[in-house]
Amino acid sequence: MEALSIEADTRKSSAIPKSPKKPKMGIWKSIVQQKYLYLMSLPFIIWLFVFNYLPIAGWVMAFQNYKPRNKSFLNQEWVGFKNFVDLFQDERFYLVLRNTLAMSVLSLVFGFVVPILFAVFLNELKGTAFKRTVQTVSYLPHFVSWVVVGGIVTKMLSIDGGIVNELLLTFQLIDEPIQFMAKGEWFWGIVTASDIWKETGWNAIIYLAAITGIDKELYEAARVDGAGRFKQIWNITLPGIRTTISVLLIMSIGHLIGIGFEKQFQLSNSLVTDYSEVLDLYALNYGININRFSYGTAISMFTSVVSIILLLTANGIMKKTTKESIM
Repeated sequence: MEALSIEADTRKSSAIPKSPKKPKMGIWKSIVQQKYLYLMSLPFIIWLFVFNYLPIAGWVMAFQNYKPRNKSFLNQEWVGFKNFVDLFQDERFYLVLRNTLAMSVLSLVFGFVVPILFAVFLNELKGTAFKRTVQTVSYLPHFVSWVVVGGIVTKMLSIDGGIVNELLLTFQLIDEPIQFMAKGEWFWGIVTASDIWKETGWNAIIYLAAITGIDKELYEAARVDGAGRFKQIWNITLPGIRTTISVLLIMSIGHLIGIGFEKQFQLSNSLVTDYSEVLDLYALNYGININRFSYGTAISMFTSVVSIILLLTANGIMKKTTKESIM
């Protein structure tokens, strides 16, 4: 009887159809299925390669006395590290480096914190129509060229009908107009304030998207426990976007020394050159404009290498302290 029952059980188990195993999708099949996604990414990849990786071949000029008439890189005079020695022996370089770091740190402190606070403020607004209006108005300056922004800021701070001087005179805070754009020690603050006005709304979009992903039930549970708005922001909102803050902070530190030159170029004048010139402007003025292409390349190479070091350092520190990193 036992043998018969075992045989019957074996027949039943063999009669049950087994679920077929799903074949593993090959890499080429995956590419074919997602071909439109790859095609959409292709223009960006090409742009990244052409403008970010292909120019690295030009770094060889930093070790040459490059002359454009000798078209090939191989037909140039090799000078080793002479351009870097000249760079570090130039007193102007350290003045420019001071300006670059000062404006970068101000931008990092205020330009990084203000968008977070602004995003939290927008998230707390209750009126949907008013909230959308404020958000739209705030990020529109991002699309305005620095050429236009430079003209607006210069006109606002002008002694001839500038709205800032007019308001200060109206409220009798000053006796005569102030030449804001002629005071070098104020230039860093003017650039930082202009950048905050232009980019705060745009930068806040990323944090608003991160806030949207926070579970709404957490806020409901906090309200049930009697937590006010400030406690909800401190204990739910900010921890909820910590990863986004960490990643963007690492990337901002990586760009600490490579801040470009558009803002400084548009707002600068001959009276504030000692406070407005940054590394990229220094490379343009003392390198390319006077045909010292190798010297300008050495400046740009120094900027890129320091940026990579800062990025890796910031990533390592954040990974150890907060367990957040970008690589």
